[in-house]
Amino acid sequence: MRLPIIKLLTEFIEEKDSDYVLETIETLEALTELPSLKDEELDVIGELISNMYGAIEVANSIQQGTPKKDAMNQFMQRVLGSIDK
Repeated sequence: MRLPIIKLLTEFIEEKDSDYVLETIETLEALTELPSLKDEELDVIGELISNMYGAIEVANSIQQGTPKKDAMNQFMQRVLGSIDK
């Protein structure tokens, strides 16, 4: 996951709506069904999808009243904690 991407997507969600990101995720997930995709292409799509889900989670946390910086830090701590296990 890339924090700058999540930050940008979170700002996009704040300006627009999370539905745009959710529809993009659905589109990317559909693309993964193409049998002709190479592994590195699937990796890129997977990374984009995970960043988008992360941004949605951060945006939801912000909407519930968590300050933006704290929401980002809490999310990244959870991600790093899950990697260490």
